Amino acid sequence: MTSGLKPRLSFWQILSMNFGFFGIQYSFGLQQANMSPIYQYLGADEASLPLLWLAGPMTGLLVQPIVGAMSDRTISRWGRRTPFFMVGAILCSICLLFMPYSPTLWFAASLLWILDAANNVTMEPYRAYVSDRLNPDQHSLGFLTQSAFTGLAQTLAYLTPSLLFWFGLNKDAVNASNIPHITVIAFLIGSVLSLTTVWWSVRSTPELPLSMSERNAILAKPRGISATLREVRDAIRDMPQTMRQLWWMKLFQWYGMMCYWIYIVPSLARSIFDTSDASAQGFRDAGLLNGQIGGFYNFIAFLAAFGLIPLTRRFGPKLVHAVCLSLAGLGMWMLPTIQDQTWLFLPMVGVGLAWASIMGNPYIMLAKSIPAERAGVYMGIFNMFIVLPMIIQMLTLPLFFNSLLGGDPRHVIQLAGCFLAIAAVLTLRVKTED
Repeated sequence: MTSGLKPRLSFWQILSMNFGFFGIQYSFGLQQANMSPIYQYLGADEASLPLLWLAGPMTGLLVQPIVGAMSDRTISRWGRRTPFFMVGAILCSICLLFMPYSPTLWFAASLLWILDAANNVTMEPYRAYVSDRLNPDQHSLGFLTQSAFTGLAQTLAYLTPSLLFWFGLNKDAVNASNIPHITVIAFLIGSVLSLTTVWWSVRSTPELPLSMSERNAILAKPRGISATLREVRDAIRDMPQTMRQLWWMKLFQWYGMMCYWIYIVPSLARSIFDTSDASAQGFRDAGLLNGQIGGFYNFIAFLAAFGLIPLTRRFGPKLVHAVCLSLAGLGMWMLPTIQDQTWLFLPMVGVGLAWASIMGNPYIMLAKSIPAERAGVYMGIFNMFIVLPMIIQMLTLPLFFNSLLGGDPRHVIQLAGCFLAIAAVLTLRVKTED
């Protein structure tokens, strides 16, 4: 059964059901920390970086709502969502295995399309799975536990190259594609984690069986891709007011986050190591430094996700999210002005708090406003609210990167801070359900 009163899960059961999110987010962490350096190792210039990142948002735009709607209509011996988890996890593992061996720029960009499609096939039904499995009073714990695993997984993903270096591997040793060996090993680890963690969640916490009425309702729905597309269209038409208002917050939130992820390594290379040459040792050192501060902010997110649970219950997800975004905006504005590596960790506290909130609180606001029987399609559409701002960022930023930002990646990081501050204000304007 997926409606009515559901069996309450213990804290450890909720951790177990969300363990697959660890593998999914380790993969995303590898992308965030390494794709810009990989592209530049293969010969890309700074102005073209947003266009090369376009693969992820484009696949998300196409895959997320369709897969979400399909999972709402799926009946199988394993459940509605589980087939999508496993297929996506297998494809993701294969792509992570081959990514660090990319011989050319076009090969890496093409592989990223497949990798992001696979991640999205896994992640969107996973969001709906949490909504299906838990009663509303456990939604905050369920989604913020996903946020905690996001922080922990991305901490390790960012830090893995540095840990390998600290364990004695040569940070300057590269393969035939000029990609450091420590990066290659990190992707191999991600390939294993992506599949094994999702498998664990599927085995430990199976989906609830559908009631006869729910099963009949699904069977009565029209089948095929045209019916799925109509379902997406109708869901957009019937979108709740809360969800419509969340769009404007997410537009600025995700535009800013993409600015940060794409340009943080080039920014650190200039502000700390005074270089923009991707073949220089200083640029590789900037990549390692980004792994360390990125690992730090993700560890803050991991800890903060649990701390945000009582705060969210007391003050509401809207206020908590606005405060966290404001702190991140201030931190990103400060970041390019810092020239001492030690002080870089201070603004990362704000970024970590915001990342914990981003991965949990908007979904809490959403889950209260959408009908349970359409959780899959609305989770997919809601994640269009992530990829559309990313696409807008990637298509527009190259137009003014040189003219308005002086071709300086440090200015892009400060622009990200401004956009997160705007997102904080827009969050306070959202009317949420009690």
